[in-house]
Amino acid sequence: MLATLGDLVEDVVVRLDGPVNVASDTRARIVRRRGGSAANTAARAAELGHAARFVGQVGDDAVGAALAAELADAGVDVRYVRRGGSTGTIIALIDDVGERTMLTDRGACLDLDAPDATWLDGVDVLHVPFYSLATGPIAATSSTVIAWAHERGVAVSIDMSSTAILAEVGIAEVLQRLGMARPTVVFANADEAATLAVDGPVADALTVVKRGSLPAIVHGPDGTTEVPAIDVPDLEDTTGAGDAFAAGFLTSRSWQHEPVAACEAGHVAAAGLLRTRAGR
Repeated sequence: MLATLGDLVEDVVVRLDGPVNVASDTRARIVRRRGGSAANTAARAAELGHAARFVGQVGDDAVGAALAAELADAGVDVRYVRRGGSTGTIIALIDDVGERTMLTDRGACLDLDAPDATWLDGVDVLHVPFYSLATGPIAATSSTVIAWAHERGVAVSIDMSSTAILAEVGIAEVLQRLGMARPTVVFANADEAATLAVDGPVADALTVVKRGSLPAIVHGPDGTTEVPAIDVPDLEDTTGAGDAFAAGFLTSRSWQHEPVAACEAGHVAAAGLLRTRAGR
Protein backbone atom coordinates (compact mmCIF):
# COMPACT_ATOMS: atom_id res chain seq x y z
CA MET A 1 0.00 0.00 0.00
CA LEU A 2 1.08 3.56 -0.81
CA ALA A 3 0.14 6.12 1.85
CA THR A 4 0.40 9.84 1.22
CA LEU A 5 0.42 12.53 3.90
CA GLY A 6 -0.46 16.10 3.03
CA ASP A 7 -2.95 18.29 1.23
CA LEU A 8 -6.47 17.71 -0.05
CA VAL A 9 -7.80 21.00 -1.41
CA GLU A 10 -10.07 22.47 -4.05
CA ASP A 11 -8.19 23.43 -7.21
CA VAL A 12 -9.56 26.35 -9.20
CA VAL A 13 -7.87 26.24 -12.60
CA VAL A 14 -8.12 29.55 -14.49
CA ARG A 15 -7.04 29.52 -18.13
CA LEU A 16 -6.70 33.06 -19.45
CA ASP A 17 -7.58 33.72 -23.09
CA GLY A 18 -5.22 36.69 -23.24
CA PRO A 19 -3.23 39.13 -21.11
CA VAL A 20 -4.91 40.28 -17.90
CA ASN A 21 -6.83 43.53 -18.35
CA VAL A 22 -5.95 45.20 -15.05
CA ALA A 23 -8.96 46.75 -13.29
CA SER A 24 -11.29 45.36 -15.97
CA ASP A 25 -12.57 42.05 -17.40
CA THR A 26 -10.43 39.26 -18.84
CA ARG A 27 -12.03 36.29 -20.58
CA ALA A 28 -11.08 32.96 -18.98
CA ARG A 29 -12.10 29.32 -18.72
CA ILE A 30 -12.46 28.20 -15.11
CA VAL A 31 -12.54 24.61 -13.84
CA ARG A 32 -12.93 23.43 -10.24
CA ARG A 33 -11.61 20.02 -9.23
CA ARG A 34 -10.05 18.01 -6.41
CA GLY A 35 -6.41 18.94 -5.82
CA GLY A 36 -3.49 18.76 -3.43
CA SER A 37 -0.21 17.02 -4.20
CA ALA A 38 -0.61 14.19 -1.69
CA ALA A 39 -4.24 13.58 -2.65
CA ASN A 40 -3.37 13.62 -6.36
CA THR A 41 -0.66 11.00 -5.86
CA ALA A 42 -2.96 8.71 -3.86
CA ALA A 43 -5.76 9.06 -6.41
CA ARG A 44 -3.52 8.26 -9.36
CA ALA A 45 -2.10 5.21 -7.55
CA ALA A 46 -5.63 3.93 -6.95
CA GLU A 47 -6.56 4.58 -10.59
CA LEU A 48 -3.56 2.45 -11.56
CA GLY A 49 -5.05 -0.42 -9.55
CA HIS A 50 -2.94 -0.20 -6.39
CA ALA A 51 -3.94 0.12 -2.75
CA ALA A 52 -3.65 3.75 -1.68
CA ARG A 53 -4.36 5.71 1.50
CA PHE A 54 -4.55 9.45 2.05
CA VAL A 55 -3.87 11.05 5.45
CA GLY A 56 -4.62 14.73 5.95
CA GLN A 57 -7.10 17.32 7.14
CA VAL A 58 -9.88 19.14 5.32
CA GLY A 59 -12.31 21.73 6.58
CA ASP A 60 -15.46 20.95 8.50
CA ASP A 61 -17.49 22.25 5.57
CA ALA A 62 -19.38 21.02 2.52
CA VAL A 63 -16.37 21.42 0.22
CA GLY A 64 -14.18 19.28 2.48
CA ALA A 65 -16.83 16.58 2.71
CA ALA A 66 -17.24 16.53 -1.07
CA LEU A 67 -13.48 16.34 -1.70
CA ALA A 68 -13.05 13.43 0.74
CA ALA A 69 -16.02 11.61 -0.81
CA GLU A 70 -14.62 12.11 -4.31
CA LEU A 71 -11.25 10.75 -3.22
CA ALA A 72 -12.96 7.71 -1.70
CA ASP A 73 -14.89 7.19 -4.94
CA ALA A 74 -11.51 7.10 -6.73
CA GLY A 75 -10.63 4.05 -4.60
CA VAL A 76 -8.49 5.75 -1.95
CA ASP A 77 -8.69 4.79 1.74
CA VAL A 78 -9.78 8.02 3.45
CA ARG A 79 -10.64 6.66 6.90
CA TYR A 80 -7.91 8.82 8.48
CA VAL A 81 -8.99 12.13 6.95
CA ARG A 82 -9.53 14.64 9.75
CA ARG A 83 -12.14 17.43 9.67
CA GLY A 84 -11.75 20.92 11.14
CA GLY A 85 -11.31 24.52 10.09
CA SER A 86 -11.81 25.64 6.50
CA THR A 87 -10.90 23.64 3.40
CA GLY A 88 -7.93 24.98 1.46
CA THR A 89 -8.05 26.35 -2.07
CA ILE A 90 -5.36 26.64 -4.72
CA ILE A 91 -5.87 28.84 -7.76
CA ALA A 92 -3.80 27.69 -10.73
CA LEU A 93 -3.56 30.69 -13.04
CA ILE A 94 -2.53 29.63 -16.55
CA ASP A 95 -1.77 32.58 -18.81
CA ASP A 96 -2.18 32.81 -22.57
CA VAL A 97 1.35 31.47 -23.19
CA GLY A 98 0.95 28.48 -20.84
CA GLU A 99 2.87 29.82 -17.83
CA ARG A 100 1.44 28.61 -14.51
CA THR A 101 1.16 30.66 -11.31
CA MET A 102 -0.20 29.09 -8.14
CA LEU A 103 -2.12 31.16 -5.59
CA THR A 104 -2.23 29.04 -2.45
CA ASP A 105 -4.41 29.00 0.65
CA ARG A 106 -3.82 25.59 2.25
CA GLY A 107 -6.38 26.22 4.98
CA ALA A 108 -7.06 23.24 7.26
CA CYS A 109 -4.31 21.16 5.64
CA LEU A 110 -1.73 22.88 7.82
CA ASP A 111 -3.56 22.00 11.04
CA LEU A 112 -3.05 18.23 10.99
CA ASP A 113 -1.72 17.28 14.43
CA ALA A 114 -1.84 14.43 16.97
CA PRO A 115 -0.35 11.77 14.67
CA ASP A 116 -1.61 8.22 15.02
CA ALA A 117 0.63 5.19 14.44
CA THR A 118 -2.30 3.30 12.87
CA TRP A 119 -1.97 5.57 9.83
CA LEU A 120 0.89 3.28 8.77
CA ASP A 121 -0.87 -0.04 9.28
CA GLY A 122 -0.40 -2.16 6.16
CA VAL A 123 1.68 0.52 4.44
CA ASP A 124 4.75 -0.27 2.30
CA VAL A 125 5.60 3.26 1.09
CA LEU A 126 4.96 6.64 2.73
CA HIS A 127 4.94 9.60 0.31
CA VAL A 128 5.27 13.09 1.80
CA PRO A 129 5.37 16.27 -0.32
CA PHE A 130 7.77 18.83 1.18
CA TYR A 131 4.74 21.10 1.63
CA SER A 132 3.94 18.85 4.61
CA LEU A 133 7.37 19.41 6.15
CA ALA A 134 7.54 23.17 5.68
CA THR A 135 5.31 24.84 8.26
CA GLY A 136 2.39 24.49 10.65
CA PRO A 137 1.39 21.58 12.91
CA ILE A 138 1.50 19.25 9.89
CA ALA A 139 5.29 19.69 9.73
CA ALA A 140 5.83 18.18 13.20
CA THR A 141 3.20 15.53 12.45
CA SER A 142 4.96 14.54 9.22
CA SER A 143 8.35 14.29 10.93
CA THR A 144 6.87 12.00 13.58
CA VAL A 145 5.15 9.74 11.03
CA ILE A 146 8.34 9.55 8.95
CA ALA A 147 10.26 8.42 12.04
CA TRP A 148 7.62 5.75 12.69
CA ALA A 149 7.89 4.65 9.07
CA HIS A 150 11.62 4.04 9.46
CA GLU A 151 10.98 2.04 12.64
CA ARG A 152 8.55 -0.18 10.70
CA GLY A 153 10.78 -0.60 7.64
CA VAL A 154 8.42 1.48 5.47
CA ALA A 155 10.10 3.22 2.52
CA VAL A 156 9.90 7.03 2.63
CA SER A 157 9.38 9.20 -0.45
CA ILE A 158 9.63 13.00 -0.46
CA ASP A 159 8.65 15.33 -3.30
CA MET A 160 10.29 18.76 -3.17
CA SER A 161 6.97 20.44 -4.06
CA SER A 162 7.78 24.08 -4.86
CA THR A 163 10.70 26.45 -5.44
CA ALA A 164 8.85 29.12 -3.48
CA ILE A 165 8.51 26.81 -0.47
CA LEU A 166 12.19 25.85 -0.68
CA ALA A 167 13.19 29.52 -0.74
CA GLU A 168 10.84 30.34 2.13
CA VAL A 169 12.26 27.60 4.35
CA GLY A 170 15.85 28.27 3.23
CA ILE A 171 18.04 25.84 1.33
CA ALA A 172 20.29 25.00 4.29
CA GLU A 173 17.25 24.22 6.44
CA VAL A 174 15.63 22.23 3.62
CA LEU A 175 18.72 20.05 3.31
CA GLN A 176 18.87 19.60 7.08
CA ARG A 177 15.23 18.46 7.18
CA LEU A 178 15.86 16.07 4.31
CA GLY A 179 18.85 14.65 6.15
CA MET A 180 16.72 14.08 9.25
CA ALA A 181 13.95 12.47 7.19
CA ARG A 182 16.39 9.97 5.59
CA PRO A 183 14.18 9.42 2.52
CA THR A 184 14.51 6.38 0.30
CA VAL A 185 13.67 8.45 -2.78
CA VAL A 186 13.46 12.18 -3.52
CA PHE A 187 11.49 13.68 -6.42
CA ALA A 188 12.12 17.16 -7.80
CA ASN A 189 11.16 18.97 -10.97
CA ALA A 190 13.79 20.78 -13.02
CA ASP A 191 13.36 24.12 -11.25
CA GLU A 192 13.44 22.55 -7.79
CA ALA A 193 16.54 20.57 -8.73
CA ALA A 194 18.23 23.75 -9.92
CA THR A 195 17.28 25.53 -6.69
CA LEU A 196 18.84 22.70 -4.68
CA ALA A 197 21.82 22.45 -7.08
CA VAL A 198 21.13 18.74 -7.56
CA ASP A 199 23.96 16.96 -9.36
CA GLY A 200 23.68 13.58 -7.63
CA PRO A 201 21.71 11.81 -4.91
CA VAL A 202 20.12 14.19 -2.40
CA ALA A 203 20.41 13.15 1.26
CA ASP A 204 21.92 9.86 0.04
CA ALA A 205 18.53 8.98 -1.47
CA LEU A 206 17.63 7.77 -4.92
CA THR A 207 16.88 11.11 -6.61
CA VAL A 208 14.60 11.57 -9.60
CA VAL A 209 14.42 14.85 -11.50
CA LYS A 210 11.20 15.24 -13.50
CA ARG A 211 11.60 17.47 -16.56
CA GLY A 212 8.24 17.46 -18.30
CA SER A 213 8.58 16.33 -21.91
CA LEU A 214 12.37 16.04 -21.54
CA PRO A 215 14.00 12.86 -20.22
CA ALA A 216 13.84 12.40 -16.45
CA ILE A 217 17.19 12.12 -14.70
CA VAL A 218 17.78 9.38 -12.14
CA HIS A 219 20.66 9.86 -9.71
CA GLY A 220 21.41 6.58 -7.97
CA PRO A 221 24.26 4.71 -6.30
CA ASP A 222 25.39 3.41 -9.69
CA GLY A 223 25.50 6.82 -11.37
CA THR A 224 23.16 8.99 -13.42
CA THR A 225 20.70 7.80 -16.06
CA GLU A 226 18.31 9.63 -18.37
CA VAL A 227 14.89 8.09 -19.03
CA PRO A 228 12.95 9.45 -22.04
CA ALA A 229 9.53 10.95 -21.38
CA ILE A 230 6.33 10.36 -23.35
CA ASP A 231 5.33 13.40 -25.39
CA VAL A 232 1.70 14.50 -25.13
CA PRO A 233 1.32 17.48 -27.50
CA ASP A 234 -1.00 20.49 -27.34
CA LEU A 235 -1.38 20.60 -23.58
CA GLU A 236 -2.90 23.55 -21.76
CA ASP A 237 -2.86 22.19 -18.20
CA THR A 238 -0.11 20.00 -16.73
CA THR A 239 -1.18 20.46 -13.09
CA GLY A 240 -0.78 17.17 -11.22
CA ALA A 241 1.43 15.48 -13.82
CA GLY A 242 4.35 15.31 -11.40
CA ASP A 243 2.13 13.73 -8.75
CA ALA A 244 0.93 11.16 -11.30
CA PHE A 245 4.56 10.42 -12.16
CA ALA A 246 5.35 9.79 -8.48
CA ALA A 247 2.34 7.46 -8.22
CA GLY A 248 3.46 5.43 -11.24
CA PHE A 249 7.03 5.27 -9.97
CA LEU A 250 6.19 4.26 -6.40
CA THR A 251 3.71 1.57 -7.44
CA SER A 252 6.16 0.04 -9.91
CA ARG A 253 7.42 -3.37 -8.85
CA SER A 254 10.92 -3.28 -7.30
CA TRP A 255 11.29 0.49 -7.82
CA GLN A 256 14.10 0.68 -5.24
CA HIS A 257 16.21 -1.74 -7.26
CA GLU A 258 14.95 -0.97 -10.77
CA PRO A 259 14.53 2.83 -10.86
CA VAL A 260 14.74 3.11 -14.65
CA ALA A 261 11.77 0.77 -15.10
CA ALA A 262 9.97 2.68 -12.33
CA CYS A 263 10.71 5.94 -14.11
CA GLU A 264 9.21 4.53 -17.29
CA ALA A 265 6.09 3.58 -15.30
CA GLY A 266 6.02 7.12 -13.92
CA HIS A 267 6.07 8.57 -17.43
CA VAL A 268 3.20 6.27 -18.46
CA ALA A 269 1.12 7.34 -15.44
CA ALA A 270 1.75 11.04 -16.10
CA ALA A 271 1.01 10.72 -19.82
CA GLY A 272 -2.23 8.89 -19.05
CA LEU A 273 -3.39 11.76 -16.84
CA LEU A 274 -2.41 14.37 -19.42
CA ARG A 275 -4.19 12.54 -22.23
CA THR A 276 -7.34 12.51 -20.09
CA ARG A 277 -7.01 16.27 -19.60
CA ALA A 278 -6.56 16.73 -23.34
CA GLY A 279 -9.63 14.59 -24.03
CA ARG A 280 -7.79 11.79 -25.85
